[in-house]
Amino acid sequence: MSKIYFASDFHLGAPNPQESRQREQTILRWLEQVALDATAIYLVGDIFDFWFEYQTVVPKGAVRLLGKLAELSDAGIDLHIFVGNHDIWMFDYFEQELGATIHRQPLRVKLGDKHFFIAHGDGLGPGDYGYKRLKKVFTNRFCQWLFGWLHPDIGIRIANKASHTSRTAQVEPEYFLGADKEWLLQYANQKLRQAETTTTSSPVIDYFVFGHRHLPLDILLQNKKSRYLNLGEWFSYNTYAVFDGNDLQLAAFERPDFDLTTTLHHHLYD
Repeated sequence: MSKIYFASDFHLGAPNPQESRQREQTILRWLEQVALDATAIYLVGDIFDFWFEYQTVVPKGAVRLLGKLAELSDAGIDLHIFVGNHDIWMFDYFEQELGATIHRQPLRVKLGDKHFFIAHGDGLGPGDYGYKRLKKVFTNRFCQWLFGWLHPDIGIRIANKASHTSRTAQVEPEYFLGADKEWLLQYANQKLRQAETTTTSSPVIDYFVFGHRHLPLDILLQNKKSRYLNLGEWFSYNTYAVFDGNDLQLAAFERPDFDLTTTLHHHLYD
């Protein structure tokens, strides 16, 4: 049976080369496993802890992952990569080298008979206005052009330090904060309410799939039909989602000791 897989927040490069290499090897084993029945793989942002493409230079490291992704793409698996807040400076390298489709904005797509809304999640939902303003700077073409004039050894060193500072300073608690504080949950419910008040005949979104939060979550939304899934991360959870054509489920790779039910909240609005 063909399946579609979703994962995010590998943060390769962090916190040091040794631990990153171990995590990369785990991800490679996961990719080898899912390649047996995958028709598509969606990597939903922050694949790297930092990424910036100069005109002729890309950051070193993660070559095993890049080689595996190229192999899967060459084998006919549809590869989608979303830009996250840590790898926001992806341009055309992955399209040219891996044949991947790069998504810089949230994607609404029909897979099988289900409707998906997929995004990394940074800058969505209420609040976080400081980051939203900063993101406009990061995505500004002129600012990117200016940064590109820095020698890669200097630019990448500066950006790696900033990325590490951002990751350690802004990691949210790895427990459910409640419906009134989980901003991606609020965003998904808001999108559903907006759809109900419009005159368009757009189909209801069945699944909202996000990364960024670093906490695996599977929540039935207020309309009692749609679900919000957060993909977690690969420092501790090794979690991903798999769609078999009928249902989308979270799973943990090589974590027999990890009980997903401790992080899932299916019936929040019951």
